[in-house]
Amino acid sequence: MEIEFHDREREIKEITRILYSRPDLITFVYGPINSGKTELFQYFIRKLPDEFVVFYINLRHVYVSKAEDFLKILFDIRGRRVSVKAIAKEVIETYVPREVVTPLGRFPIPKNVFKELFKEKAIENVFVYLENLLREIAKKRKPILILDELQKIGDVKIDGLLIYELFNFFIGLTKESHLAHVFAITSDSLFIERVFAEAMLHGRCRYLLVDDFDYETTAKFLEKYGFSIEEIELAWEYLGGKPIYLVEAVKNRDRLREFCEGLVRLRKRQIKDLFYRLDEEFRKSVLDILSQFRDEETITYEYLTSELTWCVRNNILFLDPTNEIIKPQSRIDLLAVRKILSEIS
Repeated sequence: MEIEFHDREREIKEITRILYSRPDLITFVYGPINSGKTELFQYFIRKLPDEFVVFYINLRHVYVSKAEDFLKILFDIRGRRVSVKAIAKEVIETYVPREVVTPLGRFPIPKNVFKELFKEKAIENVFVYLENLLREIAKKRKPILILDELQKIGDVKIDGLLIYELFNFFIGLTKESHLAHVFAITSDSLFIERVFAEAMLHGRCRYLLVDDFDYETTAKFLEKYGFSIEEIELAWEYLGGKPIYLVEAVKNRDRLREFCEGLVRLRKRQIKDLFYRLDEEFRKSVLDILSQFRDEETITYEYLTSELTWCVRNNILFLDPTNEIIKPQSRIDLLAVRKILSEIS
């Protein structure tokens, strides 16, 4: 069964508004894991008119341990000696939006130029090449740069951290030269907390939350596949508005309750296994945090503790620094935590 992309009207409207305004700010796109961030942008890219050119780099399934790894991911190496203008002309004439997502929509570069950049290992030279290429493309079309799962390079070092060099490059493309729109997507809320606190980004970025569906959107989605009111209520109780779980619910409609209960049981086992690896004192502190979700679905926070960081890093909780709230990564996580708390008490 093919599942259709469903209702992201608010987010699409906001992205469209950004794209039709002058590039001024970096847009950080964040949200709980599996909330549909990547799917949203892949859908949106395919619908863009010809006036745009998208470079979409997905770091999700690649290993980046050093700057050289990142350079290899950025570029599509061409085997002939041509100028930046010729490369830009080729991009403008051959770009097809629906093909940019797979394979990666990387930056074309002549082999000889790439060898020089790689030999010198000077990241600033890489950014000069990219800016020159984008500047040529911008004469005919509007460039968009999208980096998915940007947190993968958060700890990669050159002379300093690569991420700070990249932030400076993004600021140059948006705030300073207004040359290209930049979207940085992440499901790592600790990374967003780090970005949020970064002084160099103040006044130079915006945040776009792509959250799980609310109840109304969830109900409309399930109604399309013939779910009754009772089935919708059951799915919402166990799965909430997590898109990936709702898709699986449609596929498992004939055994919906068994499917939902199985997910909670599995997640409870996984979280308990994580608890067993902690020393007793730290485990108690973690449980003190999680106990706040006995009767609440979201709580506020003022600062990060080591216990809270542990919960977020292990994808039990999602931290939203722009709204100063914490909540479970999913309804499944909430129910699993409540069952664990009930067993302990």
